[in-house]
Amino acid sequence: MRKWIALFLFVALTPSLALAASAGESVTYTIDGKAYEGYYVSPGGEAPLVLIIHDWDGLTDYEIKRAHMLAEMGYAAFAADLFGAGVRPTKVEDKRQHTGELYKDRAKMRALMLTALEIASRKGANTGNAVVIGYCFGGAAVLELARAGADLKGFATFHGGLKTPEGQDYSLAKGEILVMHGTADSAITMDQFAALASELEAAGIKHEMVTYSGAPHAFTVFGSDRYREDADRKSWARFSAFLEEKLR
Repeated sequence: MRKWIALFLFVALTPSLALAASAGESVTYTIDGKAYEGYYVSPGGEAPLVLIIHDWDGLTDYEIKRAHMLAEMGYAAFAADLFGAGVRPTKVEDKRQHTGELYKDRAKMRALMLTALEIASRKGANTGNAVVIGYCFGGAAVLELARAGADLKGFATFHGGLKTPEGQDYSLAKGEILVMHGTADSAITMDQFAALASELEAAGIKHEMVTYSGAPHAFTVFGSDRYREDADRKSWARFSAFLEEKLR
C-alpha cells in the first residue's frame, strides 16, 4: 500500500466542465503516470469532508450532483476517481473489467482512496473530521477502506457490495458503519446483508443497517428504472442525520 501512496506526484486544477457556473471544480492528479480526475466542492473554510466513491460507471454527473447536495448542507465533498481520467464505461463488460481490476488489487483500491483524502486535504477540507460514502461498487470500496483501518468518523454505503473477501476481517475498522440497502435487491441479497451484520456484531464494530421495502439494486439513481423515490428520500435523510451525529 505504501508503494501506491508514494506514487502520488502532483495535483493540478482545471475548471469544471460539468457545472461551470457552480463553486465546484475538477481536480486532476497523476498516480504512477496515470491521470485521474476527481471533483471537489466546498462551502468554504475548513469544512468537514464527505469523500464520495462512485459506482461501476465511474465518476459521473450523479456523484457531482450528490457532492453539491452535500455542499449545500455545509460539507466539503470530494468525489474520487478510481478508474482514471476519461474512463467512464458505459458497456457492462467494460464496467466489469474496471471494477474487476480493482477487486483483484485491493492494495491499489485502498491507496487510490487514501490519496483522494490527501487531495481533499490539500484543497482545504478537514480530513480529520470526515466520512466516506459509496454507491454500489463504491459501497464495496467503502467497506474495503473500513477494513483497512482508515481513521474516519464513519463509513456509509448505498446499495453497495457487502461481501468480505477471503482473508479479510473488520479487526482494524474504526468509525461507525452505516449500510442502506434495498430489500428487493437481487444482486446483493439479504443473506449477504445478514452475514455482514453478524460479522460486524462479532467484531464489536458499531453499525447500523437499514433496508427499504420494494427497493431494488441502485434505488438512489435518479432517472433510472430502478429509482425508488421513497427509499432514496428516506436513506438520504438517515445519511444526513448520520453526518450530523459524526461531523458536527
